[in-house]
Amino acid sequence: MLAKVKPYRPSDKEPFMNERQREYFRAKLLQWREDILKEAKETLQHLQEENQNHPDLADRASSETDRSIELRARDRQRKLIAKIDEALGRIEDGTYGYCEETGEPISLRRLEARPIATLSVEAQERHERRERVYRDD
Repeated sequence: MLAKVKPYRPSDKEPFMNERQREYFRAKLLQWREDILKEAKETLQHLQEENQNHPDLADRASSETDRSIELRARDRQRKLIAKIDEALGRIEDGTYGYCEETGEPISLRRLEARPIATLSVEAQERHERRERVYRDD
């Protein structure tokens, strides 16, 4: 009988951002990037197939609205890919997982939930409070 191997999950019990954790997050980021690119390719195909003239004005308007929403989503995903690439760069230069503001480690739970995070939860909350104050002015 084969022993079942548990999938690796980073743990607070091991040294922070050791080689195994860096490889884990690198693989997670690369998979996320690949999924986004695949989805973008499918959307592009869909938009090309949908690029037909609709004789009915309501159908044409609906199609244009759908197209606009798709393109906005693609733009957000393009920006997300740039952030993923930046995170991969931080893995390479050894700064991944550390808060840009404080230099302290970002919690593994936060990195699991948001692998592109550059701020610790505390620094992010301070940043958002400052934004709110300036927005209210």
